[in-house]
Amino acid sequence: MSMSDTISTASTHARKPLFGAIEGGGTKFVCAVAEAPDRILDRVAVPTADARTTLAECVDFFVAAESSRGPIAAFGFGCFGPIELAPGASNFGRLLTTPKQGWSGTDVLAPLRSAFPAPIALDTDVGAAALAEWRLGAGRGAGSLAYVTVGTGIGGAVTPQDRTRRRLMHAEMGHLPAARDSRDAGFTGVCPFHRSCIEGFASGPAIRARWGRDLEALPADHSGHSVIAGYLGQLAASIALLESVERIVFGGGVMANGALLPLVRAAMVEYLNGYLPPLADLERAAGYIRAPELGGDSGIVGGILLAMQARGEITTGT
Repeated sequence: MSMSDTISTASTHARKPLFGAIEGGGTKFVCAVAEAPDRILDRVAVPTADARTTLAECVDFFVAAESSRGPIAAFGFGCFGPIELAPGASNFGRLLTTPKQGWSGTDVLAPLRSAFPAPIALDTDVGAAALAEWRLGAGRGAGSLAYVTVGTGIGGAVTPQDRTRRRLMHAEMGHLPAARDSRDAGFTGVCPFHRSCIEGFASGPAIRARWGRDLEALPADHSGHSVIAGYLGQLAASIALLESVERIVFGGGVMANGALLPLVRAAMVEYLNGYLPPLADLERAAGYIRAPELGGDSGIVGGILLAMQARGEITTGT
């Protein structure tokens, strides 16, 4: 064996496995190739257009990554929903009836499966973000965590999941009904299915439908801030009452500048009205409702963790 062959063989043995990750959201799909959650090698953001175009661009990114870096060992995909997550279901990996026009019924895994032999782990986008924040971010040390994203839509997920318990489907927290703020009497809501649900009242499109701009563009004393915080505070209270998680993380574009978070905590405390002693005051609420420590990377880091799960390197729940 020549010296060059020896060097080539040693390099091959030393190479770390590559993981592909996708965070599929209503506005953009983020794709990344990584060696570990803290070592992302390449990434791209693809605007969420029609399903065929968007998924094809994701596949093209990974094909190019493989050609320059080597084979991808596994994929993790966190996708907006509703989506079928039961591996044994005939429609596993297909979007169900979704408000995202033109995406209902799409098999989001088919393009990846056609192009790559690697295993794929699938979850919702908020499920992936919840996993990342629980393991590596604002949920470190907590026994359980709920992640809520507030952006084009509103979704939430709880981790860890009891995999031994069968479920109807994944949670759709953004579509919980909301008590209407009296200042909001003239607004019907933007959700095409429920109108007066949390997503219909407090998502990014709902904010723009009312006031013609994003929340952060409104004056600091505008009532819109407290109106939106009130709906999100109701959601936080509902999660605390239903799931009794030890921490809630609020992320997404509407929450990005951090200004809304104190108002959400106050709205939750007011709504609960002392009923849950661990959340009876603002001081305790400040430790309970957190911003994501991974920032905008929660979803894509969660995708990497899902890929590691698909390869059997980690477990993600009980």
